[in-house]
Amino acid sequence: MFKVALAAICLATISAPAPASVPALVDAYVEEYRASTGLPGVEVAITKGSAVVHAAGYGETAAGEPVTADTPMAMASVSKSFTALAVMQLAERGQVGLDEPVRRYLPEFTMADPRAGRITVRELLHQTSGMDDSAFREKSLPQPQDLRGAVARLRTARLAAEPGSAYSYHNTNYQVAARLVEVVSGRPFAAYLDANVFRPLGMRHSRTVDTDRDLPGSARGHLYVLGRAVAVPEPAGFGNGSGGVLSTARDMAKWLIAQNGGLPGLLSARGVREMRTGSKQNPEYALGWELGETALGTPVLEHGGDLFTSTAHQLLMPGSGYGVAVMANTGMAFSDAHALMAGIVAVIEGGRPQAPPSMWSLILVDAFFVLLSLVTVGLAVRGVVRARLWALQGAGLRLGLWRMGRLVPYVLPAVLCGTVTSVHRVLAHGRDAAWIQLAYLYPTFMVWLVVAAAAGLAVVGARLWAVARRRQATFGAARMPM
Repeated sequence: MFKVALAAICLATISAPAPASVPALVDAYVEEYRASTGLPGVEVAITKGSAVVHAAGYGETAAGEPVTADTPMAMASVSKSFTALAVMQLAERGQVGLDEPVRRYLPEFTMADPRAGRITVRELLHQTSGMDDSAFREKSLPQPQDLRGAVARLRTARLAAEPGSAYSYHNTNYQVAARLVEVVSGRPFAAYLDANVFRPLGMRHSRTVDTDRDLPGSARGHLYVLGRAVAVPEPAGFGNGSGGVLSTARDMAKWLIAQNGGLPGLLSARGVREMRTGSKQNPEYALGWELGETALGTPVLEHGGDLFTSTAHQLLMPGSGYGVAVMANTGMAFSDAHALMAGIVAVIEGGRPQAPPSMWSLILVDAFFVLLSLVTVGLAVRGVVRARLWALQGAGLRLGLWRMGRLVPYVLPAVLCGTVTSVHRVLAHGRDAAWIQLAYLYPTFMVWLVVAAAAGLAVVGARLWAVARRRQATFGAARMPM
């Protein structure tokens, strides 16, 4: 009650701007954000009812081309809303039963866990199938090349929970769902979306792709290093069904209008309601949409998306008819699309966006690890140069336990470097990531870790070599004839 009352007070004291004034306010906010953070490129789409309030691009792509309202960018996990719609369309045509086992329509969906035979289509879309990163490491395993391969690699996987018993966000659920669409419809998933979603809505620049290699130059992104955006390729990964859609601000405006209008011609009103209903296990996650609210308590439907070099976010405000989509070409470690979404929603609701985040904290962290890397290299050089002196300090020619123990700290960085994915999995509550993906999340830390591992091994190697040379010289002297 207190939250509702607070929202009412806020709405009573803050008047929302007229739609005509929103573009200028959003332009000013986005440019302020870019100036503060160094965000290279972003697209924004804002709709109200059946009208496009604003569709614009700002800045540059990773290739240095201007970002416009028609620049294809990665939608990442926003793609799940499209996959869920495709499945719902098949359900309304009577080709799929949401509460029927997936295997009824997709016999190739087999796992090493017999419980997988009970997973229903709805459980895939609600993320309650029992699949989870802790049982199937979908990011760090070799990546498939297509949806058939994404399903095939599950043959040796097990479930983390009983089907339908718990919510767990897991990309593989939507990859299986997309493969189901392929098999049931008899056409590739990309062709199905094009014929049944993109073309009917006039989304001429939108499509879905399989892997990172399919991303066009306009959809590639950046990492921030020392406060500057550095263009880098997306690490190897598979995303069709769960994160493969590419779209533009102008196309996403058409999608938002259709969604706020009830998807006329694409889905029935009953189907739309079903898509926007959460599960018992997680009432806030529906079929490819999340149910939430703004800072002022306004109910919204939304879904974010994160790649390692770009982010995206979509949001619907059914009460006012507004829709917003944001795509930014910086990665998940920085959440620029999500921060921009919060600011744009604040503008729409008549509030003042929070000040753009300062880059100084990131710069200081990066500078610390760069300096630490340089110091580590210096200490390693000193250790290698003094290896002969270290060998001469021994009480004998053998490496006793005490002296061996003194070498252990130098090996620890190499051990951590080799086990960092397991450590991350524990710290991230089971979330999976490949080694190279951690380098995208924590670039300067991972650089230091590699430097420290190499430095430590170099010192250990130099000391062992010095001891061996000393032994060789001593024994050689002992054999010399008198």
